[in-house]
Amino acid sequence: MDKLGFVYIMASQRNGTIYLGVTSDLPRRVWEHRNGIVEGFTKQYECHLLVWFEAYDTIEEARQRELRMKEWKRAWKVREIEGLNPDWDDLFETLSPI
Repeated sequence: MDKLGFVYIMASQRNGTIYLGVTSDLPRRVWEHRNGIVEGFTKQYECHLLVWFEAYDTIEEARQRELRMKEWKRAWKVREIEGLNPDWDDLFETLSPI
């Protein structure tokens, strides 16, 4: 059975630094970012807000979407965020518990 996949964007604040990632377990991965468990970009730039995500039937589909989005200009990513979440609210609380 294939794993579900998620593409997600973490932000430091509204219109702040953003990070685009992919995972098969969104609640766990976001929790890791929020709590500084993950070394690297999100920890360094304090990208602790989940501001956008999409679910896919397979992790492979999610990876393909992530790769396409990584080629996008920042303005396109911001437009994608604001289409779903115009106030850049933290969507973490809307996820099922880990």
